[in-house]
Amino acid sequence: MLSEKHKKIHSPWFILPGGLIYFIFFLLPTLSSLFFSMTWWTLDKWEFIGFENFTDFFSEASLNISIKNTLIYAVLTSGMKVIFGLLLGVFLSSPAIKARNYLRSVLFFPNLLSTLAVGIAFQSLMHPTRGVINTALGYLGIKGPDWLGNTRLALYSVALVDIWKGVGMATVIYISGLASIPAQYYEAAIVDGGNTFDKFRYITLPLIRPARNSVIILSFIGGLRTFDLIMVMTKGGPGFSTHTMSYVIYKLYTNSLYGLSTAGNVIMFIFIAVLAFPLYKFITRTEVEL
Repeated sequence: MLSEKHKKIHSPWFILPGGLIYFIFFLLPTLSSLFFSMTWWTLDKWEFIGFENFTDFFSEASLNISIKNTLIYAVLTSGMKVIFGLLLGVFLSSPAIKARNYLRSVLFFPNLLSTLAVGIAFQSLMHPTRGVINTALGYLGIKGPDWLGNTRLALYSVALVDIWKGVGMATVIYISGLASIPAQYYEAAIVDGGNTFDKFRYITLPLIRPARNSVIILSFIGGLRTFDLIMVMTKGGPGFSTHTMSYVIYKLYTNSLYGLSTAGNVIMFIFIAVLAFPLYKFITRTEVEL
């Protein structure tokens, strides 16, 4: 029998490089944010003020509507990516589609584009009078709306652009999940007299859950922390109609309220964790292992 000394294969010093990277790039910034969220600070000085920044942040006039907008945006974009990604993934995994590799490339292409470039492009396309979308609708005898200037429509317009850009990544994740399902399962279903719907319901849907869960978590967290598309396309307007939590924090930074905005970042981190962690536990409790 080997002694305890010979059983130890790896030295504890092997974890030092990874531990330093974790401390420098994650733990230290996190602790610094927690500290500076309780201070009034500029680039050259700071003053400890306790939890005053947190109370001030919760008294922000646009906070309630920004939380509501954030939740609507996250649920809408993640839900649509889950649904459309699954449908497109199943379609582009079919051997009957001869050009499926080309179509996959086309579908994934928007994900390679800069979010700022996409926002600028769609801001022009959605222009109420000169935009291509409303011009095309005009040829059909339909008067197009003011996509980004209507307070009831602006948030959903930005969400549609987000869905268009991100559904390609969701589809790729689904395609990977579908490729991991053994073909024997479908062959057995055919032998048992199962039709296409039976194979989708009893084989594809249960075994695609890991991929589906990844899409849900990634898109939901991405929706909760969205900023760049809203900044480019609407700048939080009109009014407060597209204000999200991240945009409120950005406005505080631009007003040189650094401590207050840091407190907002801490609150948003807790907000996302409180929503995302229970959701992750809920959707992964019934995952099927192949």
